[in-house]
Amino acid sequence: MKTIVPVVTAAVLALALVPASAAPKHYKRHPKAATPAQQQIACTVVGCMPVPRGCHPEMGYTPGGTPTGFDVAVCPNYTLYGYRR
Repeated sequence: MKTIVPVVTAAVLALALVPASAAPKHYKRHPKAATPAQQQIACTVVGCMPVPRGCHPEMGYTPGGTPTGFDVAVCPNYTLYGYRR
């Protein structure tokens, strides 16, 4: 009996300390960051390349108005890589 009391006391103290350190930790889940929009590509006379931010690709034309089959990048105040109608 004399050896059981210290063993039981040690076990009770060990159990009293373990749950505090072994408690599951709850982490807040952060929402995934929004993925940026995929950049547009314009296949122009000089090759296929990304369209600058704020611009969009459109069908390209010659100065006479005939379609070229290539894209042009149209920005608010200017056009890149060709003519547009």
